Amino acid sequence: MTSIRRRYIGDRAFYRMALTVAMPIMAQNFISNLVNMLDNLMVGALGTEQMSGVSIVNQLIFIYNLAIFGAMSGVGIFTSQYYGKRDQQGIRYTLRYKLLAAVGIAIAAVAILILFHDGLIGLFLHETGEEGDLAATLAFGKQYLWLALIGLAPFALTQVFADTMRQTGDTVTPMIAGFSAVVVNCLFNYLLIFGKAGFPEMGVRGAAVATALSRFCELAILIGYLLTHKARFPYLRGAFRGFGIPRRELREFTVKGMPLFVNELLWSAGMSMLSVAYSLHGLTVVAACSISSTVSNLFSIACMSMGVTIGIIAGQKLGAGLHDEAVDTVRKLIAFSVALGFVVGAALFGFGGLITDLYRTSEASRELAAYFLRVFGCIMPVIAFANATYFTLRSGGRTFVTFLFDSVFMWVLPVPTAFALYYLFHPDIHIVFPIVQGLEILKCVVGYIMMKKRVWVRTIV
Repeated sequence: MTSIRRRYIGDRAFYRMALTVAMPIMAQNFISNLVNMLDNLMVGALGTEQMSGVSIVNQLIFIYNLAIFGAMSGVGIFTSQYYGKRDQQGIRYTLRYKLLAAVGIAIAAVAILILFHDGLIGLFLHETGEEGDLAATLAFGKQYLWLALIGLAPFALTQVFADTMRQTGDTVTPMIAGFSAVVVNCLFNYLLIFGKAGFPEMGVRGAAVATALSRFCELAILIGYLLTHKARFPYLRGAFRGFGIPRRELREFTVKGMPLFVNELLWSAGMSMLSVAYSLHGLTVVAACSISSTVSNLFSIACMSMGVTIGIIAGQKLGAGLHDEAVDTVRKLIAFSVALGFVVGAALFGFGGLITDLYRTSEASRELAAYFLRVFGCIMPVIAFANATYFTLRSGGRTFVTFLFDSVFMWVLPVPTAFALYYLFHPDIHIVFPIVQGLEILKCVVGYIMMKKRVWVRTIV
């Protein structure tokens, strides 16, 4: 027992170190997800069609958000390791690369959503004979989309600066900026959705305007802080005197980063296709998925944030050449993350259904959402382990392995299974959902094997 405790449980100083990195990330994610839930509740108060339309568009924007995250994450591996080596010039190159990638992705996303919005939203709308106005859902989705597009560019730029700040030791400032943004989002959601305090009653359009305003607010705070605290960020000196990146670094960033970008893009698209498969069961399922995903994201932020924390800490130790220390640290952090998964899962199973009762959508949607949350509660420890191993593999630059581990898995198993079950056997969604979610166990088996082989333990800068 003593050897097991020594291998998997750290001392007080160890957890203090880990939580110093993790708590600001957790706090920011908690605030963001809490406000997302409040947004969801406010839009849901307008009706099932309104909430479903907004939910569908957010599924499409989710793909964009994850594409930005993937582009940042790939080169972010180098940022963390350059920081571990105290190589400021290397960090400058990664910052420039992130800016170029973010601008390119934002332009492409806006063009795609403008040109193909009808077809993309229509993927989620199916005649099933149940109650629900599909034409109204499409109209509300389009109303939300046109204004939501305004927030895509500032979101991309925010991720560039916030990501770099976190990977170079400042997790507090992005948290403060994120907190300010969600306060703005929540306040203007209330004012613009319902027309309070003299503001116009804009419905779903108000939700989109509030989100866009919050994106600009967050970006302004980050840029303002960077400009007034330049001494804290030495890599900013000369960072924008041109956007040149040496050919060697450019090739390395692209070769290592492209699999992560493609992975996040395909994984998020796979998640959206899962939603399309679930939507075959009716508009009630679309609303239930929106509610359950919002609530489960709020509950699971501790586990998800631990994954990001593992990636940051492991990357810094690998960059400093402390391989054995990195292995020991990651092993204990994964154990801690799984333990959190059991606690969060129990809370979600026991209390998630109480939150669904706050929604003013149809009773059928609320009951189904509560069922989905109980399923999420049961598999939360599994999700926590898979998430932790994903970020561990990524910290050592094993981006192609993470590509296979994440998005290829999604498209090979969960997505085909969800469609095949519907078209071949026509089971109820109460059967389909736990089967598809339970496939995450297979990913854990692969992740465990990768951890045992230590394929991630290497310095790449």
